Amino acid sequence: MSAPTTARPALPPCAFAPRPYTGPSYEEALAMRRRHVNPGVFTFYAEPLMLVEGKMQYMWDHTGKRYLDAFGGICTVSVGHCHPEVVAAASEQNETVQHVPTIYLHPAIGEYARLLTSTLPDPLSRVYFVNSGSEANDLAVLMARLHTGSHDIIALRNCYHGGNAAGMALTSHHTWKYDVPGPIGVHHARAPYPYRGPWGADDPEAGRKYAEDVREILDFATPGRVAGFIAESIQGVGGAVEFPPGYLEHAYAHVRSAGGVCIADEVQSGFGRTGTHFWGFETQGVVPDIVVMAKSIGNGFPLAAVVTTDEIAEHMTDRIHFNTFGGDPVAMVHGKKVLEIMLRDDTREHCRIIGDRLVTGLRALQDKHPVIGEVRGRGLMLGVELVKDRTTKEPATTECMAIIEHARELGLLLGKGGLWGNTLRIKPPMCLTADDADFLVAVIDAACAEAG
Repeated sequence: MSAPTTARPALPPCAFAPRPYTGPSYEEALAMRRRHVNPGVFTFYAEPLMLVEGKMQYMWDHTGKRYLDAFGGICTVSVGHCHPEVVAAASEQNETVQHVPTIYLHPAIGEYARLLTSTLPDPLSRVYFVNSGSEANDLAVLMARLHTGSHDIIALRNCYHGGNAAGMALTSHHTWKYDVPGPIGVHHARAPYPYRGPWGADDPEAGRKYAEDVREILDFATPGRVAGFIAESIQGVGGAVEFPPGYLEHAYAHVRSAGGVCIADEVQSGFGRTGTHFWGFETQGVVPDIVVMAKSIGNGFPLAAVVTTDEIAEHMTDRIHFNTFGGDPVAMVHGKKVLEIMLRDDTREHCRIIGDRLVTGLRALQDKHPVIGEVRGRGLMLGVELVKDRTTKEPATTECMAIIEHARELGLLLGKGGLWGNTLRIKPPMCLTADDADFLVAVIDAACAEAG
């Protein structure tokens, strides 16, 4: 590679000093993992990165090198790594009682459910807590099938809904999908992907046109059998693909007219990350029947939830359905404190302000670097799709990984996504500052120049 053509960006100052790392060496940690951990648990980067401490938007490796986390632990860290108020609340609960299953009464589950449902529109008022987004999507599909008495589910191409067997059945993104039993009855509609689809962002009717594929599936593939339609409000793993206006409105109308229910997967787009709204589905002006949430809900704690209506929730009383750790007091106190901080500090508005700054900077880079095909997304859920040629839109997969590797060297952690692994995924903790945003843009500028 040629030498960088821009100056090396400097990380913004940070008053926090990490503790000296005294654990196993890098070599020992790598050897233990390779020997004892399933090889399917992969590591990122050509040379695995060993992170040992985090504080708000920053992380440190075993050598003490600091990084700006622009991927938020895969969109999981919301209010910041080791936020002191969250740590204190969870520690206090840990010292009181660590585990009370929901077969007993404890106030934490009701208190948190009350606060969480207050952020959602009517009639979404009933919560079932679980441990992961994969579990939550599995449960949401079960609820849809119980409520409708039907089986078939419509999902989207380019989607990702989890790593369990049911989630993989819903997922169409080939990178994350094994040939597992269970896809029978799952149909994948055309992804409303304006950059690569037949109808672009310049078509005011694009949303309606993409939704026609949902109607056709209902007409010809699943007459009288549809249980529901599931979609991420913005496709995450698929590369921060934002749907054209009106898409969900039309898709929901088609599904409901056929007797199905509508499921919003808010695992990545929820909790104010879009900046303009607290929930991603609100950007499309719709109200789903079931909402799935995880990741940002727990700020790194294994917590997820399914929220639905009274009517749909009632079907869960027909049999015993029990989650050992869903609703656990430590998880509930943890999640409630995270949400309280979001509401008190108006992190949604902060995401809008910093996200707008990032988009402005990244689109300026698009004018400078031909490898950048599109900058898209909202708030702090952004994607930068890279192409070898803007006319053919050939995916720049190799260049994407080269940019991510160079960004790491400069102190920035990015993710990647998209069907071809050619999209930079930017989903940092919501405490990102303006100076951090400028650093992020400067690093991508330098990395794009390095990649040629």
